[in-house]
Amino acid sequence: MNIYVNGESRNFPEHITVAQVTALLGLADKRIAVEWNKEILPIDRHSLQTLKEGDRLEIVHAIGGGQDDGFTLAGKVYHSRLLVGTGKYKDMEETRRAIEASGAEIVTVAIRRTNIGQNPDEPNLLDVIPPDKYTILPNTAGCFSADDAIRTCRLARELLGGHKLVKLEVLADRKTLFPDVAETYIAAELLVKEGFDVMVYTNDDPIAAKRLEEIGCIAVMPLAAPIGSGLGIRNPYNILTIVENAKVPILVDAGVGTASDAAIAMELGCAGVLMNTAIAEAKNPVLMARAMKQGIEAGRAAFLAGRMPRKRFASASSPIDGLFL
Repeated sequence: MNIYVNGESRNFPEHITVAQVTALLGLADKRIAVEWNKEILPIDRHSLQTLKEGDRLEIVHAIGGGQDDGFTLAGKVYHSRLLVGTGKYKDMEETRRAIEASGAEIVTVAIRRTNIGQNPDEPNLLDVIPPDKYTILPNTAGCFSADDAIRTCRLARELLGGHKLVKLEVLADRKTLFPDVAETYIAAELLVKEGFDVMVYTNDDPIAAKRLEEIGCIAVMPLAAPIGSGLGIRNPYNILTIVENAKVPILVDAGVGTASDAAIAMELGCAGVLMNTAIAEAKNPVLMARAMKQGIEAGRAAFLAGRMPRKRFASASSPIDGLFL
């Protein structure tokens, strides 16, 4: 029977299992992830899952360099670790060009009341970021209570035809835009129970981050600094602690100012970075979007490479022995 493996048709015996296929391909002892008919297949099911004619397998592994080194959200693998927003640009064309330059696959959008008197010829944001090209991540920006955030997510699901992936943020006040963690817990618990795939904005607090993971959020997004501040990562050791203790992707959200900030987040082991203001308010947003893409890739590559240990004193690059002086 024919099975598609990484897009190529291959012939295998009837009733073969996924584990037997990977063994025949020389991957039995390799660290791999398998997607079966667009469903992520846990490793403990590889030996149990029998294949049938026409089934499709995607088999991936991690490589250095940040090119094909993806991460998974809600069962889908993404290869860009840069997530971007759509606010604060001067017009739709600049929005489009900056998002394209960023290489982002996930784009976050705010949900707002429609303008009833809007000109029908005015461009729609979803024309600029078509859902067949990007994963649209509706967010609850501007919500100051769990109830408002929950209502917004429900409306987003209706707007996008049953879309379950949402970014939850519940803010405490308008001056700091820090998260209201207590309200965030309430909203997260209810949304998870309703079947939403929740990516959640929170403080850079390891205890809060772990609690949100335990509630069932698929990704936790600690702030680097206040939203829109551009201050960069203020508490790198907090972020590192969150990453080291997490079993879900950790993405830095809010406060990034430039490409070096994004690189630092990736060097700490974060799965990705979400940003908007840092790109949109740059003097040249399109160029900054490209710089952020490169910063993310460089930081991820450095993380995979493993930095040299820090030393108190100098260590000569060239050997001292054999000098003729």
